[in-house]
Amino acid sequence: MARQSAWEWWRESAPVTLTLMRGRRGGLEGSLAEPLEPVEPVGPVGPVGPVGPLESIGPVASRRRRMLTGADRAVIAACLEQVREGATLTYEEIGRLIGRNKSVISREVARNSGPDGSYYGAAADRAAGRKRKRRKPFRLIENPALCRQIEAWMDQGWSPKLIAMILRRDYPHMIMERVSHETIYKALYVQTRGSLRKDLHQKLSTKRRSRHPRAGGARQNSPYREAFKISDRPAEVEDRSVPGNWEGDLILGTGNTSAVGVLVERSTRFTILLHLPERHDAESVAEAMIREMTDLPELLRQSLTWDRGVEMARYERIQLALQMPVYFCDPHSPWQRGTGENTNRLVRHWLEKGTDLSGYTAADLRRIAASLNARPRPTLDLRTPAQALDDVLANLQAA
Repeated sequence: MARQSAWEWWRESAPVTLTLMRGRRGGLEGSLAEPLEPVEPVGPVGPVGPVGPLESIGPVASRRRRMLTGADRAVIAACLEQVREGATLTYEEIGRLIGRNKSVISREVARNSGPDGSYYGAAADRAAGRKRKRRKPFRLIENPALCRQIEAWMDQGWSPKLIAMILRRDYPHMIMERVSHETIYKALYVQTRGSLRKDLHQKLSTKRRSRHPRAGGARQNSPYREAFKISDRPAEVEDRSVPGNWEGDLILGTGNTSAVGVLVERSTRFTILLHLPERHDAESVAEAMIREMTDLPELLRQSLTWDRGVEMARYERIQLALQMPVYFCDPHSPWQRGTGENTNRLVRHWLEKGTDLSGYTAADLRRIAASLNARPRPTLDLRTPAQALDDVLANLQAA
């Protein structure tokens, strides 16, 4: 019997209704959340397609979004075969059969059809698998201009997180022109993941070649029994509601033989660096601090918080000269000066550990402080400390 004759005999004598069988979770994997309306019969098609109505499979459990499976693509192929034979079957109706939106069916057909527009389930499933295996290109490799911009910002001491925030602010609708801070770190620590300079990790505050778990240390305790404790500070100091409250510390050079003092205002993050060219004992620190802070408006000299280092043994002289109380952290608790500790890490971009700090002049320190005060800060909504201080001074003049 000829093949055509056999098909005609089978079509007329043995009509079959194709049913989507209920599986372990009901119907096709990850299919319908609601019962299906029966699809009207569309007539016979051929030996490779359905020859009757596709019946609904009833309600099944809702599932989260998933990829199309080979079974889904087989149903799509069978339905498209009906359409090629003259049936009227929309993408929406096909989607309802497998529990997917019509847009999913449209994208699937557009992506995985053959050059002649034909769609075969097995071939489409293999094509989708090949596309899933294709690794997504690393964005910094494809955008050399962005790499150069990131390098320029890191040369100025900007952190990867700050760079990511600036890019998001400047390019809110251009995703290819911005990256996350995690992408930058991966490019720094895994050289095959980007096109940044290999020595750029030296611009990080930690100077590390690879990531390490966070760890902290404690400093030596210096007793100040008669001094104000940090618990004595007014509430407005803690919540930064009033400007003029400062935190301070010393950054030490190689062998602890040289030092630079760091003062940072808590509300604006404005930084002053103290030049200590010869010694950094208590007398020298007090003299430098009084010299730098005397010209500040009185309202910007509300308090100073320091840890219990011996360099602040002359704190009473500072209090009298500046009319400003000095508070001390609890023993072994430098983290209580969080703003100061963070500022120290930023300053280390210029005053690196293991270097002789006595070679820096007062003019050098002023330039470094100016650069730091011109750096946008996430805590200031990406304003700079200099801008924040200008706003404070303008408000003081208006008052």
